[in-house]
Amino acid sequence: VNDHYFCFPSAEHPYSHLIDTLEHGGLKFFNPQKFNDPRYDKLPLSIRVLLEAAVRNCDGFYTKEGDVQSILDWQQQQNKAEVPFSPARVLLQDFTGIPAMVDLAAMRDAVAKHGLDPSLVNPKCPTDLIVDHSLQIDYSKWFNQEMELIRNKERLQFFKWCSKAFKNVNVVPPDIGAVHQVNLEYLSRVVQISNGFIYPDSVVGTDSHTTMINGLGILGWGVGGIESEAVMLGQPLSLTLPQVVGCKLLGTINPLTTSIDIVLGITKHLRQAGIAGRFVEFFGPGVSQLSAPDRTTIANMCPEYNATVSFFPVDQVTLKHFKKTNFTQEKLEVLESYLKAVKLFRSYEDPSEDPEYSEVIEINLSSMVPYVSGPKRAQDRVAVSNMKEDFQSCLDEKVGFKGFNISKEKQETRVPFLHCGQKYELAHGSVVIAAVISCTNNCNPSVMLTAGLMAKKAVEAGLVVKPYIRTSLAPGSGMVTHYLSTSGVLPFLSQLGFEVIGYGCATCVGNTAPLKETVVDAIKQGDLVTCGVLSGNRHFEGRLCDCVRANYLASPPLVLAYAIAGTVGIDFEKEPLEGKEVYLCDIWPSREEVQQTEEDTIISSIFKDLRGRMEKGNTFWNNIECPDSVLFPWDHKSTYIRSPCFFSKLSKEVPPPQSIENAHALLFLGDKVTTDHISPAGSIARASAAAKYLQSKRLAPREFNSYGARRGNDAVMTRGTFASIKLQNRFIGKSGPKTLHIPSGQTLDVFEAAERYQRDGIPLIILAGKDYGSGNSRDWVAKGPYLLGVRAVIAESFEKLHKNQLVGMGIMPLEFLPGQNADSLELSGKEKFTITLPDTLSPRKQLTTSQGKSFIVTALFDTEMDVTFFQHGGLLRFVARTFLK
Repeated sequence: VNDHYFCFPSAEHPYSHLIDTLEHGGLKFFNPQKFNDPRYDKLPLSIRVLLEAAVRNCDGFYTKEGDVQSILDWQQQQNKAEVPFSPARVLLQDFTGIPAMVDLAAMRDAVAKHGLDPSLVNPKCPTDLIVDHSLQIDYSKWFNQEMELIRNKERLQFFKWCSKAFKNVNVVPPDIGAVHQVNLEYLSRVVQISNGFIYPDSVVGTDSHTTMINGLGILGWGVGGIESEAVMLGQPLSLTLPQVVGCKLLGTINPLTTSIDIVLGITKHLRQAGIAGRFVEFFGPGVSQLSAPDRTTIANMCPEYNATVSFFPVDQVTLKHFKKTNFTQEKLEVLESYLKAVKLFRSYEDPSEDPEYSEVIEINLSSMVPYVSGPKRAQDRVAVSNMKEDFQSCLDEKVGFKGFNISKEKQETRVPFLHCGQKYELAHGSVVIAAVISCTNNCNPSVMLTAGLMAKKAVEAGLVVKPYIRTSLAPGSGMVTHYLSTSGVLPFLSQLGFEVIGYGCATCVGNTAPLKETVVDAIKQGDLVTCGVLSGNRHFEGRLCDCVRANYLASPPLVLAYAIAGTVGIDFEKEPLEGKEVYLCDIWPSREEVQQTEEDTIISSIFKDLRGRMEKGNTFWNNIECPDSVLFPWDHKSTYIRSPCFFSKLSKEVPPPQSIENAHALLFLGDKVTTDHISPAGSIARASAAAKYLQSKRLAPREFNSYGARRGNDAVMTRGTFASIKLQNRFIGKSGPKTLHIPSGQTLDVFEAAERYQRDGIPLIILAGKDYGSGNSRDWVAKGPYLLGVRAVIAESFEKLHKNQLVGMGIMPLEFLPGQNADSLELSGKEKFTITLPDTLSPRKQLTTSQGKSFIVTALFDTEMDVTFFQHGGLLRFVARTFLK
């Protein structure tokens, strides 16, 4: 149960007539089915989540009845209507979380200065902050964690104070887990319960891979720092009602196809489909064949195919997964009852439940067949079903990336040899190295379990791997060994010769024990093209062993299969494995068997481990001392944490609109100015304004760290604004973080010029071309210009997200009229600019810019909410005034 900003609705709530009571548990909920509108049943389930949130949060200001009706009319309004969305929670990682929490701490100071209770200032939306992004690889093993804690002690003390001082803030300490792991395994709820109401869980996070959570039926995606801060403070996100592409999964998965084959296959299809900026929702009978980890992995790949989300509505597979996690049986029953009541639960086999989508893409899962790569390059993929004939063609072809140029008469060569007193023989295609080694491939639980379960079946069927084959197992981590052992398959891998040899890069970097002399002699005697098969990522010719010419990358179970067969020259569908009338299909475990073992052993083990670490914390974090105070005691010597001046001269009343008079242009920019140009995120250059500041604090260059690590210090970040070495400023004529100080004619650092303008009381604007502010969202891309004294940006067009950020910081986004730009208006940029504001602003207001040359621009305030935020001087000051009143 969360102390959520959603309050118990009064009788005046415009949709109080939709309130219903859940039979199981007695909880109340808004039931959109009581609209009695046939359009609801046709909505994609992801849109139903948006609709429920709009109904529940309809307050006449942030969310209006017209917004609810637009979402209900999604078929006609998609890609047109602008609608609000109030997610149930916010997910922050530490780099993006620290400026948000610093702002809240500073807001408390501002409220206290007006004689009010600063403890009233808290996030309105529940916020989880996971400290996971500051780990740097200085040493091997645990020393990294120790260095992380020591290096970031100052920041960690602030985070610990936040966890105690603020309501609705949960800080997950370092060394617990990565942000998305913790979100999936600990924070995900599917439904939220607050004030006696139940409603869908949803989340926005400050990382593009927040989309992973959609695999569990929880709507969520990544946003920028300012957007997440706005949601924390109770403001909904604004989004254009998205188109939803229905991805229909059909067919039956090939028994030999692994989860990795499926995930990469679906990703490839969606990338080719051109679905950028749209929602994707999965449906069709094939979805039921995907496990919860399969679904979250597909959803995690959203940035790879440019979708906003990839949503998998909850079904029985999802519920089965949650039984192994932190869900009690009672909660599962309440969850299922609620989702069915509002039609957010799916039976993928029932086509009558299928919604209507903007477009449908069909993917046949049976078309996804297992591949290996080789014999010399990773990009040369070969379907396993074609492996025998492909290897034969490699023998025939002239020497090249795929050829060995072996004459027909020599292709039948077989060379006998002795090994440990036993007689064997080698031929072209004989496997002499088989390695399951450390890489991303074998860290996937399902493929490793498939290999382990196959080993068990192989041993039980009496199959063996010939002893001269150099076999090895180098797991990616101790956790892999743990779950192979817990599931009972590790002994069977050992019996086939796949013993754990350690943790680290092995065969694919050439760290392979030499082959037996008798094997090497036989290869050389027959000039044989023998093979290595490995589940790694590198297999260049001769890399594994200089006498092994053909090397193939394969999934862990296929490594075992080729090791047992003893050759790559086999058609697994038609030929039995070496020495027995046993076919590969006889020992390959079913997906159901793998998924069951995964849920029973791995998922339960991981959740038990994570719960233990969450409850225990770590010694360093537990021992960190932090002030027990309502207000944060800022350390003025700190170079990481500093109180920003966003709330200076904050009045209780909203000041009247202030026109911009005799402003100078700080910068004269062209097209495609990105957020990287505006607020770099990388290392701090030694000659930069930020470096000069840090040196004045007696820090050596090796102590500078990065802009990302210093986001809690406005002095560093303001100096870092427009500090990109690739910034193209037309005042200068070459790239670099410099500009022209117009009154003096001097070329200065951007920060130094802005400082002079502010000292002289001169307001600033920026001139720009098309697509101003494109790229990744960052919190300081609007905060930085605001602190430099920029009052407006005049551009040909804006990236929508950045336009909203400017409004959120009280900076006017002004757009040239269509067909006009700085060049067509013959602006040099050195003019003085006066922009007169009317007493009453309204959305999309046209303003006149004068002083020498007069032209009209459009103020891009799209909603009344935008106007309100601007009049207050930005979102932060707006929220602060709500506390003052």
